Amino acid sequence: MTRTADQSRVLSPRELSEFRALHPETRLLDVRSPGEFESSHIRGSYNVPLDTLPEHGEEIRASVEAPVVLICQSGSRARRAEVALAESGMSNLLVLDGGVTRWIQDGLEVDRGPSRMSLERQVRISAGALALAGGTLALLVSPLWGLLAAGVGGGLVFAGVSDTCAMGTLLAKLPYNRPDSCDMEATIRALEDGTQGPSRRDPGAMASA
Repeated sequence: MTRTADQSRVLSPRELSEFRALHPETRLLDVRSPGEFESSHIRGSYNVPLDTLPEHGEEIRASVEAPVVLICQSGSRARRAEVALAESGMSNLLVLDGGVTRWIQDGLEVDRGPSRMSLERQVRISAGALALAGGTLALLVSPLWGLLAAGVGGGLVFAGVSDTCAMGTLLAKLPYNRPDSCDMEATIRALEDGTQGPSRRDPGAMASA
């Protein structure tokens, strides 16, 4: 599949499979949390979480000339990563439409590890719990607790308008989402030279879906 400059830089899973066949040097850069990546990822991808891109973006830009396809769970974080890396001068960027979720829905293979909840689900559960707590306490204790529910609602509106999520950024830093098996420095080195070095210290634990 040949893509021209005026075509969309978003690839469907099938298009990505064809693109990789024509351009085997392509790097797959998964910007989800290490916990999500450990749970399931596209074979051959490298995990550099979105919140670490400011730290590693410049070295990636300087050393990776091959096409880079950005991947997350559903596509939104990958698009934010595209903006961040493009601002650093990278022009060799594409985005996987629908992320790992659509890749799996389309029947394509992933490598799996211990099951972990996606960051998007964690955000929905946390926001819902806070809103429920605020509403309940406003009824039973003091109306002032309603400010908590209002604050959560306002945060969700801002997240939707700005396509950012402060709660997601905070949750991504929790130990649950940062397993000890993640070796970021080894991942960056492997991404730069194109070797399939492990993004986890125990790759033998993976099994094909």
